[in-house]
Amino acid sequence: MEAITQAPARARVLRAFQSRDFRRLWTGQAISLLGDTAFLVALGWRTFTLTGSPRSLGFVLTLQGLGLLTTLLVGGALADRYDRRTLMLVSDAARFAIIGALAAVDATGHLSIGALAGIAFAEGLATGFFTPALGGLLPLVVDEGRLGSANALLGMARQASILIGPSFAALLYGVAGSTVVFGFNSASYLVSFAFVWATRPRPAERSAAEGTFREIWAGIRYVGRIPWLWLTITLFAFVLMFQWAPIQVLTPKLVHDHFHLGVRAYGLVFSMLGAGMIVGATAFGQLNPRRRRGLVSYLIWMVNSLLVIVFALSPWYSLAVVASFFRGICIGFGVAVWETMLMELVPQHMLSRVVSLDWFGALGLTPFGLLAAGAVSDLAGPGTIIALGACISLLLVAAGLSSRQIRAIQ
Repeated sequence: MEAITQAPARARVLRAFQSRDFRRLWTGQAISLLGDTAFLVALGWRTFTLTGSPRSLGFVLTLQGLGLLTTLLVGGALADRYDRRTLMLVSDAARFAIIGALAAVDATGHLSIGALAGIAFAEGLATGFFTPALGGLLPLVVDEGRLGSANALLGMARQASILIGPSFAALLYGVAGSTVVFGFNSASYLVSFAFVWATRPRPAERSAAEGTFREIWAGIRYVGRIPWLWLTITLFAFVLMFQWAPIQVLTPKLVHDHFHLGVRAYGLVFSMLGAGMIVGATAFGQLNPRRRRGLVSYLIWMVNSLLVIVFALSPWYSLAVVASFFRGICIGFGVAVWETMLMELVPQHMLSRVVSLDWFGALGLTPFGLLAAGAVSDLAGPGTIIALGACISLLLVAAGLSSRQIRAIQ
């Protein structure tokens, strides 16, 4: 009898897989996320080798982020009013065509930085419709008691893609070139389309049709009334600008100039980050904490910033890789905590708009960070710039933790 009662506890993280529709959704996303991660590695290295300048990578990533920000809020409003599954299908079809076009242009040997930036912008536009629809669809394919498991499992898929994708992309890039990596990402959207098509979610509680901009404003007013929402979204807009953006732009230069290594070493950094994120997401799904989640998540993000400093200033590549792994644990656990809180505490008819505002707020300043990181890349070593951004982020998160509303949220 004891063995019977203990077995579900050991498998708590897998409970969401009992839903057939969640299994379908998860499978499609796992493959699509692998393509996305491979694409980011290929995009970063292709841009760097095309121009030899971190500024170009910052420019391309900025346009991709601007594309995402352009459609996020509209996508959130539409996903609360219309069928979320349909929006996801349209987005997947559009991204299949957009990245397929990139692969075709790259295959001709005439890819320019302008074409690369334009396609990155278009991909961001399409993703802006997918992200809030996915966030609102998840509670429609699993019961509320399994949302923690579902978020952990999706997090594990995301993190597994970060573990496998960079090394896979580096290997594929080295053997067959960037065109094949771009083509793989394009095909992954087609696979995602098929699995989303096969998913049959429950009907959603829809918002009243008030017009897209009025619905967006209603979402903004809702977030503004909830201190833990607006404070965290605002705070992490600056954290991502100061910390995430320099990492994205300057890591290729850090690996190349500081550690004197190549694309495989660059891929390994992100693979170890993904391995740690799997551990973190698995730990969350198994533990499923219900108390003091605000306090726990903020402490985790502070540790993450400390590990970024270690990563950036390490004189040894091996230590930088270890720091990336432990950073991944923090990110995997922290993201799962936050996403589960949103899905449990935000009303269903507002959820996609809040998800879109979360993404918009968090990424709203990132384009400026990407441009700034590229602009100052010649003023100091890449490790120094990354570490400085992490120090600022550490202070910001510590300041947020001083809020009673953050410490009290369950």
